[in-house]
Amino acid sequence: MTSSLPTGLRERKKAKTRAAIREHAMRLFDEQGYAATTVDQIAEAADVSQSTFFRYFPTKEDVVLSDDYDPILVAALRAQPADLPPVEAIRRSIRGLFSQFTEEQWEQERRRQQLIQTVPELRMRTQQQYADSIVLLAEVVAERAGLPADDFSARVLAGAVIGAALAATRDGLNMAQGVSYFEDFDRALALLQAGLPLGPPAI
Repeated sequence: MTSSLPTGLRERKKAKTRAAIREHAMRLFDEQGYAATTVDQIAEAADVSQSTFFRYFPTKEDVVLSDDYDPILVAALRAQPADLPPVEAIRRSIRGLFSQFTEEQWEQERRRQQLIQTVPELRMRTQQQYADSIVLLAEVVAERAGLPADDFSARVLAGAVIGAALAATRDGLNMAQGVSYFEDFDRALALLQAGLPLGPPAI
């Protein structure tokens, strides 16, 4: 019967299960600590099997680190006007995504970022995520410009954007503060867009 479900309904059921696993995991992390919480405990709390857990999250770390934003941002970036300069297109895409966040979503993001900043293995994994983000962003920037996917200039621009994201965290201290971090990220991109002048950026 499952194979006959409409794609929309099937995807909604998958999204609901994924959200339930993450919600119970975060609750357990809050209650007993990240290290003390096992995959078995998370699966039991979410009323799913261990194999189901691993279908949605390859590791316990991924429950925290996967945020589902990349596909949305990529789609938003591809939808920007073709003649828009790349950094401006990226700024508009990011603003569009996070302007839709509810208070509940900001709270979830705050909790997630706080956990990342306090668990060393999560912080280490984020470094690889930043490297992966450079590759993904470079491909979309190159695509918009009609350049090869491995274009050097697109990769450098993507690296500068991810560098701006890192610089805006102030060593991770304000990432957990939600909206203020994304305001600082936008300010960092404004500086990049203006050619990196020293002093206050023109927004």
